[in-house]
Amino acid sequence: MAQTPTPRVLLVEPDEILAHSLSNDLRESGYETAIAHDYTTGIRQATEFQPSLIVIDRMLGGESGLSLCQQLRASGARVPVVLLMARDLVDDRVACLEAGADDYFLKPYRSEDFLRLVQLYLKPDTSGSEQLRFADLVLDLSTRCALRRDRVIDLTMKEFELLKYLMEHPREVLTREQILENVWGYDFMGESNVIEVYVRYLRLKIEDEGEKRLIQTVRGVGYVLREA
Repeated sequence: MAQTPTPRVLLVEPDEILAHSLSNDLRESGYETAIAHDYTTGIRQATEFQPSLIVIDRMLGGESGLSLCQQLRASGARVPVVLLMARDLVDDRVACLEAGADDYFLKPYRSEDFLRLVQLYLKPDTSGSEQLRFADLVLDLSTRCALRRDRVIDLTMKEFELLKYLMEHPREVLTREQILENVWGYDFMGESNVIEVYVRYLRLKIEDEGEKRLIQTVRGVGYVLREA
């Protein structure tokens, strides 16, 4: 039986003390790590190191972690990205998601919480070649791509997880609390419109060519996957 490769985590963190704390905790948990202290090195390492997960500090000295995330997505990178943030404001969360990040982690650094978040993204893929189908939408669990009318739709990790959860419960109204618990696996601190942001992006992607809306809003409750 082939041995499962060790997951690799790229840390793009200008603070050397924090970077080494992150790296040491990850290595002790069985992950390989690489550290980049600036934007340019982060871009290079994202290609050379071939990480399974990238953790980026939003503040990269004179550069922005948001810009780095946007550049990675523009270059076609689909690896999960987690942004380290110092503030927990709704505008900051939305900015991270709009940059293409899958998630964020709020400073100060707490090793146990951080490792739990990493484990959510690096758990082994046991889906095989299974597909989920609803109406004319297909979700391939092995490639994490959606297909609609033979159009391939690339998804970020969290977009995939959200769509997967909706497609596993077709025509069932899912509350915001159910979605947060089952897709994110932990509670966001305070009120967040993170779900609304992701639903908006999913709709833009799967309705890009004028296809019928499938993700319906149930006002005051949550969302449901059904044909109108």
